[in-house]
Amino acid sequence: MTAETLTDADLSPAERRRRKVRDSIIGAAEAIFAEEGEAGLSMRRIAERIDYSPAALYKYFDSKEALFREIREQFFERLLGRMQQVCMDLEDGPLLCTKCMRAYVETGLEQPAHYKLAFGGVWDKETPEEGSFGYAAAEHLHEMIAQSMDAGWFREAHLGLAANSVWAASHGLTMLAVTLPEFPKESLPRCEDDDAVTLDAMIRFHAEMVMRGLGSDRLIERLNAGLEV
Repeated sequence: MTAETLTDADLSPAERRRRKVRDSIIGAAEAIFAEEGEAGLSMRRIAERIDYSPAALYKYFDSKEALFREIREQFFERLLGRMQQVCMDLEDGPLLCTKCMRAYVETGLEQPAHYKLAFGGVWDKETPEEGSFGYAAAEHLHEMIAQSMDAGWFREAHLGLAANSVWAASHGLTMLAVTLPEFPKESLPRCEDDDAVTLDAMIRFHAEMVMRGLGSDRLIERLNAGLEV
C-alpha cells in the first residue's frame, strides 16, 4: 500500500468487492481479538467468523503478520489525515501542539479494538516501509518537530529522539484510554477534585509536559501565561 487514499468511486466493481472482503476480514479479526486476545486469533478462526475457507483468506493476506500490517496502515492513514488537517488549520504556534496530541488519541478511540490490534501483533520490521502510510506519518511527525525548531518554538534537540519520545507519549496515553474505559479516573485514588480528572484534561496536561520538554524560552513563556499551545 502506498500513502495515497483511494475512495470507492476510484475503484472498479471487482476492486470494491475485494475491499469489502478485506474489511470483513479485519472486522472479524478485531472482534476475535477483543473477545480472546491475540492468543485466540488465527486465520482459521477469522475464516470461520466470516464463513470463508482459510485458503480464501490467504488470497487477501498471506499471513497473520500481513493482516496486522494492513490494520496498522489503516490507522496511520487516518492519523496522517488528521495531523495534516491540524497543521492546515493552525494559525500560530508550533506545528506539534495539543491539537495534535488530541487528534492522535481521538483517532485511536474511534476504533479501540482496531487500535489495540494494530499494536498488539509482532512488528516484523523495525521501521515502516517507504511509501507506506506508517512511513508518511513518521515523516510528518519529524517535519512538524523540525519546523517547530526552525520557527524558534522548540529548542534544538536530536530529531529522532524527539520524534520517538513524542510518539511514545501519544501512544502510551492512547493505549490507556482504549484499554481502560474509565481512564484516567479509575487509575487514581479518589481525591477531592477527581471530577476535574477527565480524559480531555489529561490530554492537555500531557501535551503541556511534552511542550515544556521540547519548548524554547519563547514557548515556555507562552505556556507560563496560561495559553494553550
